[in-house]
Amino acid sequence: MELITTILEWVLHLDAHLAQIIQQFGGWTYGILFFVIFMETGFVVTPFLPGDSLLFAAGALAASTGAFDMVFLFVLMFIAAFAGDSVNYWIGHTVGPKAFTGTSKLFKKEYLERTQAFYEKHGGKTILLARFIPIIRTFAPFVAGIGKMRYGYFITYNIVGGFLWTGLFLFGGYFFGNLPFVNDNFSFVVIAIILISLIPAVVEVLRNRKPAVKIESETPIE
Repeated sequence: MELITTILEWVLHLDAHLAQIIQQFGGWTYGILFFVIFMETGFVVTPFLPGDSLLFAAGALAASTGAFDMVFLFVLMFIAAFAGDSVNYWIGHTVGPKAFTGTSKLFKKEYLERTQAFYEKHGGKTILLARFIPIIRTFAPFVAGIGKMRYGYFITYNIVGGFLWTGLFLFGGYFFGNLPFVNDNFSFVVIAIILISLIPAVVEVLRNRKPAVKIESETPIE
């Protein structure tokens, strides 16, 4: 039981233990990072795994210790993010619609039709913006698969989103992760990055809000 608890602690806080993992596993750390990023984006049941903070910490360690080749790390993490979203999409595409074939009140066919209509109209922006929102990025490709979003359309935003996400956090950690202020307030920095990444989504929601139309009854003139 103690071993399982220790493993869970390391997995859930891999960013904090990354230096120790490098010392213990050396070059195999690349594979560990690939696996975690792939799992965090690739399976709807693993949104609890570290993503943003892990990439940021890896970039910071690459700058401070030279433990990673930054170009290779970026390419590897991009592949992991891209492959994860693709697998998640196909799981939703294959398994998801079957849940809507019964008479369940939770999985009504009309919900599936609404999902499909939404992803036809906003799917690209959703996949791109979801990359920067923890938990949501794990569910977005799965729901896109359920909604039968065209894979050719999905893959374009998957590539762009994966490239921007991994690049922002890896190179953000590389250039800023070792500043004294960032080191001393790492948790707050990660929270700030997440909040900043939510701004485009909030702006998009506000921009698409339609003002309510006030209907006034007219009194006939006698």
